[in-house]
Amino acid sequence: MAASTNTSRPRAVIHLNVADFAVAVERLKDPNLKDRPVIIAPGGAKRALVHDMSEEAYQTGIRKGMPLRRAQRICRDATLLPPHPDRYEQAMRDLCREARPYSPLIEPGETDGHLFIDVTGTTRLFGPPVDVAWRMYRRIRDYLGLTPIWSVASNKLVSKVATRLVKPHGKYIVGEGEEHAFLSPLPVSLLPGIEADDLSRLREFNLFRVKQVADLTIDQLAVAFGRRADFIYESVRGIDPSPVSPVDQKPRKITASYTFGNDTNAAAEVERAMYPLVERIGARLRKRRKAARSMVIAIDYADGLRCFRQLAVRPPSANDITLFKVSQSLLKKAWLRRIRLRHMRLSCPTPVQPQAQMAIFSEVQAATEKRDAVIGAVDHIRQRFGEKAVQMGR
Repeated sequence: MAASTNTSRPRAVIHLNVADFAVAVERLKDPNLKDRPVIIAPGGAKRALVHDMSEEAYQTGIRKGMPLRRAQRICRDATLLPPHPDRYEQAMRDLCREARPYSPLIEPGETDGHLFIDVTGTTRLFGPPVDVAWRMYRRIRDYLGLTPIWSVASNKLVSKVATRLVKPHGKYIVGEGEEHAFLSPLPVSLLPGIEADDLSRLREFNLFRVKQVADLTIDQLAVAFGRRADFIYESVRGIDPSPVSPVDQKPRKITASYTFGNDTNAAAEVERAMYPLVERIGARLRKRRKAARSMVIAIDYADGLRCFRQLAVRPPSANDITLFKVSQSLLKKAWLRRIRLRHMRLSCPTPVQPQAQMAIFSEVQAATEKRDAVIGAVDHIRQRFGEKAVQMGR
């Protein structure tokens, strides 16, 4: 399949975006939720935040990251649903599967319904990029029941802005050479990568529109933004040379995190939250046929202080039981203050090939094989009957 990104021909990047992705997936499971305000958030916690919401809930003023209590006061008739990450991950895999026949250059978001597809150079195989976008849209709508917004542009930045303009339903096509004219009248806040500090600084100079910022030279931007001047200069002109990564290219680092609804200093509660994080990391390692050579923990205290600790895994392992023991040691090393915890993140920074050499002592080898057999059985059951079919007792 030809999917060249040769710079001698205009690039063509399709951006697919299933608006309110988590809600859209939940509505596939329960069609009665259609046209009703829906909030996705973990219930039963004092500090729970809105994970996603339907367009109906959005119109009432609810936003992602808003405290759940406030959201429920704003929209009292909204249906509250807990997040189901396994469903959203499966839906993302389904989206990639439908896009894969048209290009190997597919860059998905985590579980947010976003896909970038580079179809540069595929015209002779599949026709113009707009036709490819229509074809993917219809397949996703007909086979998956999801209705994505889509756009076609010369790079990821412009295509993403285009889909933001037509949310929650629609399409947008930005021709080669039209990037500057397309972006000029828009608010700077629509540009991906422009941070809150950047917007605050721009407001100090009464700069609100892309055209106003694009009129400045890079030297003028450098006075206010320093090292970020180059990025802002290119962004307001619709310049984005970043490639669309191949679909099978995975980031090396594997991360899982958990936010406590209520700050806690109960060790048992923290370890109960930690084990599913370890399971997530272990499952991803085994899926890639890799092992963890080290583990890193980051904990956020209730007073805002953050602490990191790292520990080697010897020998490298992808076994949940082994990784949990390492994570317990990490927690003891990191949690040295008598302050409640608010957030915890575990990561495997350097996945490696599993160790082939067997242990010297037979009893050690037997224990390792027993743990691997247990986790292998758990994986097999979950593949057949779902992630919640069997869980480790804590």
